[in-house]
Amino acid sequence: MSLALNIEDESIRATWHGDELFRYVYQPGEPQLESPRPYFHPLRTLDGDLVSLYRPHDHVWHKGIAWSLSNVGTENFWGGVTYLRDRGYAQIPNNGAMRHEGFERVEVRDGVLWLDERLTWLTEAGQRWIIESRRVAVRVLPDLQAWQLDFRSSMRNVSGAAIPFGSPTTEGRENAGYSGLFWRGPRSFSGGRVLTPDGEGGDELMGWRGPWMGFVGRHDEHGGASTLLFRDSPANVRYPTRWFVRAGVYACLCPAPFFDQEYSLPDGEELTLRYDLFVVNGALDLAGAQKIAGQATIDPEDPR
Repeated sequence: MSLALNIEDESIRATWHGDELFRYVYQPGEPQLESPRPYFHPLRTLDGDLVSLYRPHDHVWHKGIAWSLSNVGTENFWGGVTYLRDRGYAQIPNNGAMRHEGFERVEVRDGVLWLDERLTWLTEAGQRWIIESRRVAVRVLPDLQAWQLDFRSSMRNVSGAAIPFGSPTTEGRENAGYSGLFWRGPRSFSGGRVLTPDGEGGDELMGWRGPWMGFVGRHDEHGGASTLLFRDSPANVRYPTRWFVRAGVYACLCPAPFFDQEYSLPDGEELTLRYDLFVVNGALDLAGAQKIAGQATIDPEDPR
């Protein structure tokens, strides 16, 4: 079988024709300060080019691609400092962790890799706040020189009180709405191109609202390019989402449903968010990005 997986003690390794596509680290060993949580790194194109960065010195809590929420009530499931209204950034004892509880399914079936995972979100004080059911589905699109990752998180509030999801922007910092499925790209991707249905640009697209966003970056050594494209789901709250993106100093991108408006999750209720990621060989233009963005979802439960 061309798409395969290997289960290791702390991670799952996915391969295509024997070459690594990604590792999903489900038992992270980072310090509490970095809000330990599962992450995808390394991620590679079908050509083998690395398109993720792990623990950069400027933001050691950035881990490839990770489900990372910055302002969860009083808690931080992003890592590092927390932005507080009228105080700014502060390092306080609120760095929570997402604890892996087990897999319900780990298999490759009919050319699709499936991971169904259970997690518990614990505050730094050890309080159980959220029970999460996570689904990851992966398939290769060889005709498009791409592979696709569908990510779904269903978060149930078990804290005993309503939990507001926000961001530094909801706390008063302008254009800092990061919180969500966050990607940090290689250093060589600095100065890359940002693609949207409305055209392409760079840092000025911070906070743009739309159904998808792509990032084209170049690699050192051979000078070629790769493209990552994230797509929001029409089933998500506040669709189409706003986006957190930087392309100048360094490359990062995040669909940010709590960019400038909090979402309050009542105790006992559940919020589900779904996204698609496409990792593509080469530099897409706008027409190519539109074609990729129009691909069907993998998960049949997604209404697209």
